Parts: sequence; structure tokens; C-alpha cells
Amino acid sequence: MSETAGITRANEGLDGIKWNILGQTYVPKHLTEHSFSWHATFPPDTFVPPHIHPTQDEYLYILEGRLDFWLNGEETSATAGDLVRLPMGVPHGIFNKSGATAKCLFWVSPTRKLYDLFWGIHNMTEQAPDAVVALSAQHEVEFLPPPGQAAA
Repeated sequence: MSETAGITRANEGLDGIKWNILGQTYVPKHLTEHSFSWHATFPPDTFVPPHIHPTQDEYLYILEGRLDFWLNGEETSATAGDLVRLPMGVPHGIFNKSGATAKCLFWVSPTRKLYDLFWGIHNMTEQAPDAVVALSAQHEVEFLPPPGQAAA
């Protein structure tokens, strides 16, 4: 995975890739072993449940709309122009409660197994929660139990 010079155009992803991940649309923009970025569109009422990346730092630059976050036990939100920093090991969840579409640019460093995880989730016939959680654990993303429930 080495970087090549060039431009990934606004409405394009690497190799024409577009993933359906938990009701959101992810379009990969660049991929190296050191970092991976993707554009994400969050329709209203979609979310990424609370989880931890134990081996990656994650960032979101909000391009449009508003996203709510559960960040290390606290609720907060971000709007267009805000950068959300999610250091490795910090529990977080991402929610679109705004009633409107939100768009952002995500990136992680290092890439680790996240690109492969997105392919795996996208290719599931049904993105059932238990299957997504199990696959994610194999790819270094640890989903957390709902608030008030102990981990299994």
C-alpha cells in the first residue's frame, strides 16, 4: 500500500468503491499502511454504536450538518468546520440525531485492519449487530455493550 500522487475527485472513491456501512455511505479516498481516509454520508437517525479503536487514532472533519458524539462517557456534538479527535483507546459513538443528512471526512492512523473490516461489513447479506460485532473484534475494533449492561 504505497501512496501515489494524484487527486481523488469529489464524488469518487478509490477504484470506484462505495460501501454501505450500518446505513451510512462510506467512500474511501486514500489508503496506505500509515493512514486511511474516507468520506461518510450519515442519513438522519443513523449511527455507529460506541466502540474503541485500541490500535488507531481516528479523526472526523465535519463538512456538512451536525453529528452527536458519545466521547469517553460524555455527550457532545460537532458541526461543519469542526474537527473531532478520537485517540486510540478512547471509547466513542457517533450519532446523527439532527433530522438532516451529515457529511464528514474520516481518517485513521495507522490503517491496521479497518479497510478490510469495511469490506467485510459491506459484503454481509444482513448487517446483523452480533455479526458486525464479531467481525469487528477480528479487525481490532471493540464494540461496547449498551449503557447499563456488562460486557459478555
